[in-house]
Amino acid sequence: RWPSLMKHYSPTDYVNWLEEYKVRQKAGLEARKIVASFSKRFFSEHVPCNGFSDIENLEGPEIFFEDELVCILNMEGRKALTWKYYAKKILYYLRQQKILNNLKAFLQQPDDYESYLEGAVYIDQYCNPLSDISLKDIQAQINSIVELVCKTLRGINCRHPSLAFKAGESSMVMEIELQSQVLDAMNYVLYDQLKFKGNRMDYYNALNLYMHQVLIRRTGIPISMSLLYLTIARQLGVPLEPVNFPSHFLLRWCQGAEGTTLDIFDYIYIDAFGKGKQLTVKECEYLIGQHVTAALYGVVNVKKVLQRMVGNLLSLGKREGIDQSYQLLRDSLDLYLAMYPDQVQLLLLQARLYFHLGIWPEKVLDILQHIQTLDPGQHGAVGYLVQHTLEHIERKKEEVGVEVKLRSDEKHRDVCYSIGLIMKHKRYGYNCVIYGWDPTCMMGHEWIRNMNVHSLPHGHHQPFYNVLVEDGSCRYAAQENLEYNVEPQEISHPDVGRYFSEFTGTHYIPNAELEIRYPEDLEFVYETVQNIYSAKKENIDE
Repeated sequence: RWPSLMKHYSPTDYVNWLEEYKVRQKAGLEARKIVASFSKRFFSEHVPCNGFSDIENLEGPEIFFEDELVCILNMEGRKALTWKYYAKKILYYLRQQKILNNLKAFLQQPDDYESYLEGAVYIDQYCNPLSDISLKDIQAQINSIVELVCKTLRGINCRHPSLAFKAGESSMVMEIELQSQVLDAMNYVLYDQLKFKGNRMDYYNALNLYMHQVLIRRTGIPISMSLLYLTIARQLGVPLEPVNFPSHFLLRWCQGAEGTTLDIFDYIYIDAFGKGKQLTVKECEYLIGQHVTAALYGVVNVKKVLQRMVGNLLSLGKREGIDQSYQLLRDSLDLYLAMYPDQVQLLLLQARLYFHLGIWPEKVLDILQHIQTLDPGQHGAVGYLVQHTLEHIERKKEEVGVEVKLRSDEKHRDVCYSIGLIMKHKRYGYNCVIYGWDPTCMMGHEWIRNMNVHSLPHGHHQPFYNVLVEDGSCRYAAQENLEYNVEPQEISHPDVGRYFSEFTGTHYIPNAELEIRYPEDLEFVYETVQNIYSAKKENIDE
């Protein structure tokens, strides 16, 4: 019944399965109770920071609670959409908190603790908390590559000392010639046999930084390809080191005698992005088109490597345009601030981001207070955000009960469409689902002017609809620009479950909270859908 839980048990342990069943069943009921409550509690707002406190205080094994959330997510595709929406949010939060705690503990390790792969996997897990990613699985995939390298190495030198290394051993090959044989075998397996390559065509894609995706897609950017290359080389006894080279992450391979004073010319530099090409200092500078100081050829520790990985994700998060939740930017800010909690500019960016999204005002105030303590010179930006955040909190307090909109009301007589209908935009061609409507445009004068609403034949004196668009955006569309989609399809939008409980194949059914706000719309939806398909059937018959 719960096969995913078996990995948490040892076959040799005695387990009272009846008691385990009771505990799992109780945890499942608690999970469902909390998930069911979220829609009513948080329908009109983003789940606040303290909204997950009920979950954190639950008794019993967390693995059972998570397993029930996964079961909810795996329920039949088109039903229980609201349950899935909140189960996903809760699972996302729980796993990220656990991963962040693990990362912080990892960062407390001494500087000579050099598990670059482990740190990279924590970043991967944090940005993909709903994926089943583990260091154990990724290491197993790398071990498979190591076995292929050993097979090739055996053909080069059947007595090579690396062939005698056991998994998990920390051994080193001393002779440069023997190290070179390992690198030759690695380059053949990685780039010729397995076809790994640098992703030049889609360089600015976050997938290039996630180690599980690098292994699946066999492509990445310099830093992720270097970490894979370094991990394999070290397992086979070649002590490569990471170099935080500007614009292009590299590895270095020492050619000098042990115990002597070394400079940058005593190393060969390896470009894992460029099929393991070995470079001199001059070729490294040619690679990036500029001269750099000797300090930039130095080795960096795990924390600096992770800083660069997260910095890359942060840059990508700032670039993303379609994802209006800015999830990548939020995740990368969390990771960066976990490593460097007093970075004022990033704290300010985080506060501005939450403020822009209209979420977690209490957390925004906490961040701003921390910024003010770190750098009193930021009082201008901090003061502005504090004032407007407090105003936001006051407005939320002043909000009265739920606004109910009745189609039968005389002032709504011009409203033609209902929540749950799948529509198509006449001008832009996008598919969308209606989750709200107003009898006239309710946006301010500036928005109306910027969107050129006055150029429409009916201007702003016509119904406007809140729609979830297939590209992940939310829009406010004029009635004259919308038409029924006679071939409706599911709308792939992250917030569909916030408003709807089921997709029937022709329309969406509002959940209890949305139906309270539009109690008469469902009847109009049924009537509309029936008319559309009756007309469609008649056209086919003709």
